Amino acid sequence: MNNPCNSASHITRRTMLQTTGLGGLAWLTPVAHWLGRAQEKAPAHAPAKSVIMLWMSGGPSQLETFDPHAGKKIAGDTRAINTSVKGVQFAHGLPQVAEVMHELTLVRSMVSKEGDHERATYNVKTGYRPDPTLVHPSIGAVVCHELPDAEMDIPRHISILPGQWPARGGYLGAQYDAFKVYNTNGRAGNITARVQPKRLDNRLEALEQVEQSFARGRRADLDAKTTLHNATIQKALRMMSSKQLSAFDITQAPTKTRAAFGDTNFGRGCLAAIQLIGAGVRCVEVTLNGWDTHANNHEAHVTQNAILDPAFASLIRELRTRKLLDQTIVICAGEFGRTPNINAADGRDHWPTGFSIALAGGGFRAGHVHGATAADGAKLDPLDKESIHVADIHTTVQHALGIEYAKELMTPIGRPMALSDGRVIQTLLK
Repeated sequence: MNNPCNSASHITRRTMLQTTGLGGLAWLTPVAHWLGRAQEKAPAHAPAKSVIMLWMSGGPSQLETFDPHAGKKIAGDTRAINTSVKGVQFAHGLPQVAEVMHELTLVRSMVSKEGDHERATYNVKTGYRPDPTLVHPSIGAVVCHELPDAEMDIPRHISILPGQWPARGGYLGAQYDAFKVYNTNGRAGNITARVQPKRLDNRLEALEQVEQSFARGRRADLDAKTTLHNATIQKALRMMSSKQLSAFDITQAPTKTRAAFGDTNFGRGCLAAIQLIGAGVRCVEVTLNGWDTHANNHEAHVTQNAILDPAFASLIRELRTRKLLDQTIVICAGEFGRTPNINAADGRDHWPTGFSIALAGGGFRAGHVHGATAADGAKLDPLDKESIHVADIHTTVQHALGIEYAKELMTPIGRPMALSDGRVIQTLLK
C-alpha cells in the first residue's frame, strides 16, 4: 500500500536526474541537506513511546495563558502569577499548572503562516501546511505507523471528544485515523453486542456462509487485495472481548483521583488518556473546545482556564506518579494565538505569530522556557533567532520518539514525502 522508502535513495535518484538539466554539482545541495538532517545528535535519553495531545480548539490567547504581560496595555485585565520555576509567570487563571511548570517545556515564540482555523488546525496537527494534492498524516498517525504494536486489541490512535477536524491518517491510510470517543466518562461506545451471545454466534456463522458464497469463483489473491471487511470484523470482535477495553473506563479510578481532574468532560478525558497510554495506546488526543474568543475574550478565558487548569496539572502529576511521564510526550496546543490588541467586542482575533505551546515528558527539558515576545506596544513578534516553526515541533517530537523523521514514504500519488521537514530544536531536549 504505502511502502516506506529509503530517503537517501530517493534523493539521489531525483537529484541525479536533475543533473542532466542543471549540470555541475547542483545535486549536492539537497543531498547535503538530507545528510545534515540525518546526522542530528541522537536523543540522550531512552526514546518516548507515546503522545498525549491536549487540543485547545479555537486558538487560546497566549496572553491569558502561558505568556502574560501583566501591567501592559496589551494585557487588558490579565494578571500574572508566579510558577514553580523562578522568574516564569503564567496568567492568573492557571494556578495549578503554574505549580507543575518545573515539569514543562514552554515555547513562547511559535510562528505559523496559517491564520484560518481549518488550515491552522491541519498545520499544527500534521506539521505541514495544507496541500490540495495530498493529505498529510497527523502526529498520532505517524507514531502508530512508525512504532507498531501487534499486541493491541484496541485502537492505538484515539481522539476523545473530537472536534470538527480530528486527527487523520492522511496518505498512510484510513486505518491510521483516530478512533473517536464521544462518551464523557471515558468509555468507548458501540462496543457491546446488542444481542445475546448465542444469537451473535448464529449471525457470524450466517455471515461466514455468505462470505464463502461471495468468494466462490473469484481469484483468492484478488479478493485479498480488494476487500478488508473480514479483517475489520475480526478486529472488532477481538476489541469487543478484550480486557484492554477497561482502559477506557475511568469509573474504576479512585474518587480522589477523578476529582483532581475536575468535574468536566475534558478532565475525564484526560484521565482516560492516561489509562489508555498505560495500556499501550500510542497517541491520545483530548479536545477542549471554546477558545475562539473574538468577543468577551477575558471572560471566556476565565471559563476555559477553569477547565484546563486542574485537568492539565493532574495529567502531569498522575503521569509522574504512574511512572509514565518519561515515556510519554504531552503537547498542549491550539491552532494559533490571539492578537495583542483588544477589538471593539472585547475580544482578540487570530494571531499566528508569537504564540505559545507547552510540552512535557518524553525527554523534553523540564522547567525550560524558549523564546519571548515583545513586552510593550501592539506587537508580540518573537525575535527571529528564537522563532520556532510548527514543523520544528513535529521534527523534535519525532526525534524524541526515536522516529527517523527524515525518512521518506511513497504516497499514493507517487510522491516521496518526508515524515517531517522541520529541524530538531536541541535546546528543548535534555
